[in-house]
Amino acid sequence: MNTKTLQKLGGFCSISLGLIYIIAFIVYGGILAYPKADATDIERVNFLSENYVMLSTTNLISYVLFGILLAVLVVSIHQKIKDNLPNFSILASVFGVIWVGLVIASGMIANIGLNSVIKIGIEEPQKAISIWTSTGIVSEGLGGGNEIVGAIWVLLLSIAALKYSFFSKPLNFLGLLVALAGILTILPFVVFKEIFGISQIVWFVWIGIAMIRKPHKSFAHKESS
Repeated sequence: MNTKTLQKLGGFCSISLGLIYIIAFIVYGGILAYPKADATDIERVNFLSENYVMLSTTNLISYVLFGILLAVLVVSIHQKIKDNLPNFSILASVFGVIWVGLVIASGMIANIGLNSVIKIGIEEPQKAISIWTSTGIVSEGLGGGNEIVGAIWVLLLSIAALKYSFFSKPLNFLGLLVALAGILTILPFVVFKEIFGISQIVWFVWIGIAMIRKPHKSFAHKESS
């Protein structure tokens, strides 16, 4: 695959990542009516059983497919900046690859946990919900509870892009905002996670458009020292 094709493929993947975020927001935040806090274990199991197809499919899209598309984007952006900043690009790619692994693992664990809950839920609802709670903790810890790994990847790319004008300044500054919000998700405030998700939708789509429109942009702003 030549460089131009890889850049355009990475651009389409980046736009797709933004769309996946939107799908996840719609399904998890709008379509699914989660049981109330005082719901019984049986009611919770019934909710998971009734929405099994939607939950498992959304998990596959939001995590597994997301991770696969993200892997393509990580490689394509590495290819874009490696000639100017080879070591920096490798460092950024390391965090990108780690994020890919965490996201895919999170989705697979969530679906395996969901399958286990459905199997034992009718006979042992309390045990099933305990499994679901444990699965949720592990899944969130890997790929949903905090976004620091992905944030560091975006931060490194934004720093590199500011130095060599790989992308426009407004896009690079948006990347810094995305990174800051992602790093702050280590704090127990939901607002930072929401800011990270919403701002990264825009960042992914914007990056994708830039890579599709200018896959061979010339970078002449090298360090003078």
